[in-house]
Amino acid sequence: MVAWMRLIDSLFRGRGLVQMISIGTSYEGRDIPALRVGLRPDDEASDHPREVVLITGGLHAREWIATSSVNYAAWSFIQSLDKDPIVKSILERFDLVFVPVINPDGYEYTWEVDRLWRKSRQRTKMSYCQGLDLDHSFSYQWGSSDHQTEPCSESYGGDEPFQAVEAAQLAAWAKNETENGSKFVGYLDLHSYSQQILVPYSYSCQAEPPNMENLQEVAMNLAKHMRLSNGEFYTVASACEGAIANSAGPLAEARGGSAIDYFYHELGAHYSYQIKLRDTGSYGFLLPSDNIIPVGEEIFQAMKYLGDFLLGNNGHEWAQESSSEEQAAQEPIFEDSDEVVTELRRRRRNT
Repeated sequence: MVAWMRLIDSLFRGRGLVQMISIGTSYEGRDIPALRVGLRPDDEASDHPREVVLITGGLHAREWIATSSVNYAAWSFIQSLDKDPIVKSILERFDLVFVPVINPDGYEYTWEVDRLWRKSRQRTKMSYCQGLDLDHSFSYQWGSSDHQTEPCSESYGGDEPFQAVEAAQLAAWAKNETENGSKFVGYLDLHSYSQQILVPYSYSCQAEPPNMENLQEVAMNLAKHMRLSNGEFYTVASACEGAIANSAGPLAEARGGSAIDYFYHELGAHYSYQIKLRDTGSYGFLLPSDNIIPVGEEIFQAMKYLGDFLLGNNGHEWAQESSSEEQAAQEPIFEDSDEVVTELRRRRRNT
């Protein structure tokens, strides 16, 4: 994955379209890479502040479909630039920052040791219960009444805000962005599973964001465009109600310290959503790989709608496209895919 991101950076950086960046370093010392995708005017410096839409995956290690969907969406925006006017308009206005794996230590662990590992690999006060739940480690409402304090719990977020190294690194990077003039206008945090689009707040079902009506309206349209892509239904709910259901009933999770609450309240990303991807429980976290492309396409279409909405079109410009243009946009033509795969294989042989 990192090799692929480096290759994309090398192929498209010269055009001023892609920049591979680092969000920070994990507990075990792994880099947390990201792709910043945006089309800047010729006279605009590369470090000029921009409005930012952030999309993250892999806060929970076992949710592989979230990681692949972030990368698929990144590639879809890159390769659609010259043939999709909506994509071009979005990239001219915003920087899209794609972070496929916030939790690289846990993700690596799911490949090598335990496929269903959820948390990070950070040591805790109980040596036999490693790892923190990154999605309950952010500072906003971290100390809510439902906060999980048991280190062996799947949703243990630590004994203080930002104890989890990776959550602290993401927040520090984001704060640095805002201090340098960038503004977060949207945030999508991808997870699995249950096919839900969740709106803030996660910490409480009584508290509501001031723009709740707009949040819900946009969420319904995100669900609509994901459904139009492949026919899969996504429901909309408050994040405080978004617990995954299992055979024993709803899974009780801590509510405080979530990423979407933090980015919404602390960094002003007022269109902030957690999207739980496929499926609804048949495969759960073990989603077959033939779902990678259709789920990635669902996220790409959702991001296109969100970008068009943030441009001020409320989705109308997209809706007025002819059916043939829309079909072309929905079916990525990987004109450079053979070249990319060949080059990636050549580089892997040489390393």
